[in-house]
Amino acid sequence: MDLLKLNARDNVAVALKNLRAGEIVSYNEGEVCPLRDIPGGHKVALQEIHAGEAIIKYGFPIGKAVEDIPQGQWVHTHNLKTNLGEVLTYHYSPGKTDSVNPASTATFQGFRRTDGKVGIRNEIWVIPTVSCVNRIAELIAKTAGETLKQRETIDGVFEFKHPYGCSQMGEDQLLTQQILADLIHHPNAGGVLVLGLGCENSNITEIKKRLGDYDPERVKFMVAQEVEDEIETGVQLILQLADYVQSFKREGCSVAELTVGLKCGGSDGFSGITANPLVGRFSDRLIAQGGSTILTEVPEMFGAETILMNRALNQEVFEKTVSLINNFKAYYASYEQPIYENPSPGNKQGGISSLEDKALGCTQKGGHSQVVDVLKYAERVHAKGLNLLSAPGNDMVASTALAAAGCQLILFTTGRGTPLGTCVPTLKIATNSELFKHKTNWMDFNAGRLLEGLSMDDLAQEFWDHVLTIANGNKTQSEKLGFREIAIFKSGVTL
Repeated sequence: MDLLKLNARDNVAVALKNLRAGEIVSYNEGEVCPLRDIPGGHKVALQEIHAGEAIIKYGFPIGKAVEDIPQGQWVHTHNLKTNLGEVLTYHYSPGKTDSVNPASTATFQGFRRTDGKVGIRNEIWVIPTVSCVNRIAELIAKTAGETLKQRETIDGVFEFKHPYGCSQMGEDQLLTQQILADLIHHPNAGGVLVLGLGCENSNITEIKKRLGDYDPERVKFMVAQEVEDEIETGVQLILQLADYVQSFKREGCSVAELTVGLKCGGSDGFSGITANPLVGRFSDRLIAQGGSTILTEVPEMFGAETILMNRALNQEVFEKTVSLINNFKAYYASYEQPIYENPSPGNKQGGISSLEDKALGCTQKGGHSQVVDVLKYAERVHAKGLNLLSAPGNDMVASTALAAAGCQLILFTTGRGTPLGTCVPTLKIATNSELFKHKTNWMDFNAGRLLEGLSMDDLAQEFWDHVLTIANGNKTQSEKLGFREIAIFKSGVTL
């Protein structure tokens, strides 16, 4: 089979490989003759589609034809236009959600903290309050890390630099402080050194207000302006933390303790066919066993948002989902930017033609579970189950927001490839085998095998097992490469 029709209602199919003009190709319901060469991952018209008619994929409209499209023609941005308009009025129409009945509850080997939370890494983090001390944080982490290399139960010392912490005002400043406070509380960090300069807006006194209760054995503070040798003092504080961090050992924990972030980047025409549905399977299974997942990238929900809204647990969660969507649209409008300026050039090259096309693939990462809560940016997860999180589509900003919300690891699907890694393990799932083979140093798992005859049930079990090995301590490719970065969502005046 060379083409795949995804839903009985569809009038387009996805090319599973590069197609040549004039060569009859088969799909699950028949045959069609491409009128021109069509790249793999792109769409082919299965019937004549008249100008103005809906183009259907996944069983939903992904836009409308801007000209008559004959059978066999390539369907893409040149002859398809989004149906999306401006801010919409939504109505709650709850539908039945699927549930998974697990035969048993799985376990993994994690680090149980004194506050009851569970981490999947036992690291020491250096978190600067302001960009002025970024290089100091880097030198402290590097020096202390070399000293602690032989301590096997400590997974490393890592700094997380960022460009903010001063010259900010109002909510923008408070959100930066809250993101840093969230990371300080993260259970993957057995110990944290908070490093300040001394004169910044987001100084340590202000960070402590956002931090709330903390364990002084686990969190240390240093103001660089107040010590004679900031590197030596910082390293000594890290060594103090190391003695505490070393007291934690891996122990059996239920997967109900896991909160997993769901993210995609560099999507292609196979994302909604392979990797995203695979992650959705994982999400449903984890939730069925008492765990949590968090779906974000709000602008990439536009066009499929009603699917999520109608899976809301109740009217309150529905209203929060409506606000999530419309607040992001208002954010775009406040800067006089088009709300639907998506997909990206790489998405289009990979076969995604409209935001609806992208969104219907993107939201599949959330599986079929109920949406139990909607989190504001920099808010930590409260409810077990599938959560939505307010954050943009930008890969690093969204990944950082997921970590700050409490995710111990992130499942990141990609059809184009990216080496990105954030402060928590970031597992890359390739949507196609060509990418997986081409970038073996970036990719962790190959979902493209679904296009080569492997069943979803078999691959989903293999993927589940693989994710648990990461929770048990196996390193992701981005961890092996040392790719650990954060990015904070900047929205406001810079003084």
